[in-house]
Amino acid sequence: MQMPTGATRLAAVIGSPVRHSLSPQLHNTAFETLGLDWIYVALEVAPGSAAEALSAMRILGIDGFSVTMPHKEAVAAACDELTDDAEALRAVNCVVNSDGRLIGHNTDGDGFIDALNAELGLDPAGLRCVVLGAGGAARSIGLALARSGATQVAIINRTAARAEEAVALFPEVGVVVAPGEAAACIAGCELIVNATSIGMGSSAETAGAGDVPFDIALITAEHTVVDIVYRPLVTPLLAAAQARGARTANGVSMLTHQAAIAFTLWTGVAAPISAMTAAVSSMLVD
Repeated sequence: MQMPTGATRLAAVIGSPVRHSLSPQLHNTAFETLGLDWIYVALEVAPGSAAEALSAMRILGIDGFSVTMPHKEAVAAACDELTDDAEALRAVNCVVNSDGRLIGHNTDGDGFIDALNAELGLDPAGLRCVVLGAGGAARSIGLALARSGATQVAIINRTAARAEEAVALFPEVGVVVAPGEAAACIAGCELIVNATSIGMGSSAETAGAGDVPFDIALITAEHTVVDIVYRPLVTPLLAAAQARGARTANGVSMLTHQAAIAFTLWTGVAAPISAMTAAVSSMLVD
């Protein structure tokens, strides 16, 4: 990495906790690959202090923020302007400092679609999709799938009210499916996305029934199964899907592509995806 200069531009990820973040490796690799005089750091920001962090962004002239838990909603409320996706989701994961005006973006959904295209050559247009979960990531993905032409986006979540809130973002193709009625929906779809934390930190070798979000007997070779978890690289769900002949992808590509969108928003330069993917993959070896 080149040494910082007096002209070095700064970007950072804010969150709590944040020391485990892979974002510094992703972005600093990209800056170094392209020879840009930028540096990216992780900043621990205590819960409840997001608005103060954005004020500091203006005062210090920080060019870009990545935003992780627990600040996405608070940052959305504190930005000067929101993109359509960020406004709809009321959550921001990327802030651009445009001459002191802070613009909030949500790159998760577009990052997911870009990852589908890049890793699997898959266009969701015309597909019947199931998204497991109704949190921030699930909502971003559901909205992006709907905007990309999916014919159905079914949300399966333990809490019906949360699922209904998600589907309200894309009512034309969204449908709430109760967990007890999920089997037929899963069996009849083409794309399954696990946007829950089920399987995180669990090895395929020691996995139990609680480490997969639904009955794996429903998976066939006609399915594409994506798990946005990336620790481990192969979750129990992905291992089961691979064994049953389905196409699979983990969360590494989504992580990289959503970061790549942020990189371009800050710098105006196309991100070096292959270098960023190699950097993060080297730190995630099972």
